[in-house]
Amino acid sequence: MIRANFTRQSHRDPLPEALRGAIIALGNFDGFHLGHQRVAAEAIGWAREEGRPAIIATFDPHPVRYFAPNVPPFSLTTLDQRAQLFADAGADAMLVFGFDDDLAAMPAEAFVHDLLAARIGAAGVVTGEDFTFGKGRSGNVAVLHEVGAACGVTARAVGPVIEAGLAVSSSRIRDALKAGDCAAARRLLTRPFAMRGTVQHGDKRGREIGYPTANIRLGAYLRPRFGIYAVTGRLLDGGELLQGAANIGIRPTFDPPIELLEPYFFDFSGDLYGQEIEVAFHHFLRPEAKFASLDGLKAQMAEDCEEARNLLSARA
Repeated sequence: MIRANFTRQSHRDPLPEALRGAIIALGNFDGFHLGHQRVAAEAIGWAREEGRPAIIATFDPHPVRYFAPNVPPFSLTTLDQRAQLFADAGADAMLVFGFDDDLAAMPAEAFVHDLLAARIGAAGVVTGEDFTFGKGRSGNVAVLHEVGAACGVTARAVGPVIEAGLAVSSSRIRDALKAGDCAAARRLLTRPFAMRGTVQHGDKRGREIGYPTANIRLGAYLRPRFGIYAVTGRLLDGGELLQGAANIGIRPTFDPPIELLEPYFFDFSGDLYGQEIEVAFHHFLRPEAKFASLDGLKAQMAEDCEEARNLLSARA
């Protein structure tokens, strides 16, 4: 649960007076990985030293989605997940820059002067060294320093976090997930990759074969390697943490093919329909496969569940 005093703000709305004069961590922060966390920690530490509010800002939709709406889904987090992560990091608020035609056309200088300084009243801004902004991505750290200095906004830049000789990046995490490498993704994120969604009614195929699953649409999330995973599930209304095995993919044994996340939770018989849950991916077990018979599918699912139980028990 997000703490009560954490707020979520749009850049289009007037900022509450209590948040003006803030130090802002500015970036896309999709995934909120080790590198993002370092930028946020710099901003929050700076804010605490000066007795100022700490805000973490993000963009929605992601600028890539705005400029290329037909690219395949690539998100690592939803806005709701980012809000939880930002609050847990110690920020006082999340500021969402709604990326639209106006923001895309805004010159970099105006972004600093009109938005950060005038509308938001920022005292300081922290970004990654490679952060760009403004029309044609013309703004960078140098522009932030130069224009910010003229309008009372101090800028700091944070270098990349190096892990295994490479910079931590959202692209690295996406590549790991596409390969089914949950361990690498967890290392870079500092937590398992997790998808949130509302449980929907399906065709009840799992229930018919003794493995009732929670059907969750994939939405804008990156598609990790399709297959079977050992997972945990968390009910967002404050419910228990569940262990299970999940299929993510198109269910090749059944028609029609539909992209779904279908977790089966061990030793759970409650009603999940309509509930929002977060499913965390811990271990990749095997790729999706098409089975000639339901008996063959059931036998394989029993093996998958046993393997998942063992892996999750070892983790605990």
